[in-house]
Amino acid sequence: MLRLVCGLLIFGSVGLIGCASKPLERDDAEAKLFGPQHMRLHPIFTQLKNWSNGGIKPDGIEAEIEFQDQFGDPTKAAGKIMFELYDYRDADPDPKGNRVLNPWVGSLLTLQQQYEHWNRTSRTYTFQLAYPQVSVRRNYVLTAMFEHSDGRRFFSQIILKAAPQELKNPTTLPSLPQPTSLPSLPLSPQ
Repeated sequence: MLRLVCGLLIFGSVGLIGCASKPLERDDAEAKLFGPQHMRLHPIFTQLKNWSNGGIKPDGIEAEIEFQDQFGDPTKAAGKIMFELYDYRDADPDPKGNRVLNPWVGSLLTLQQQYEHWNRTSRTYTFQLAYPQVSVRRNYVLTAMFEHSDGRRFFSQIILKAAPQELKNPTTLPSLPQPTSLPSLPLSPQ
């Protein structure tokens, strides 16, 4: 019986040591299979948002970035991202008018930044782009350019549409119309 107890203790301690090992790093084959191949500003979750003044007026834009691997599944990515907001030009092949303000730059290079921006529910990265002058009465074009840590670049843009006329003077922030989205195209060869 003593041998059995000693054997179980030794086996159990070896098992615990195995559980405490370092996580495996992705090799090139895994990175190619499961790394980001596409990016988009999420067309449902990206919208004007209020964070501070009781829901009366939006403070800016909550941008949700989704990366997909080659299978079309959500995945994570490491790199830097730049957001730009433009006036919307109606009936123009390029809907971007004048840039509204200086770009917002975000980073997903550290473990802390990954934790701060990752949304487990939507499987997207969330960025709060502060712009107190944003108006529900105007259309905007929001662009995102992501530079992956390996040098590849991805681009996406959506049109944030103005609220319908009857909702332009709300006492609380309504559920705003959904933006339209253009597909993400990598800017460098894969």
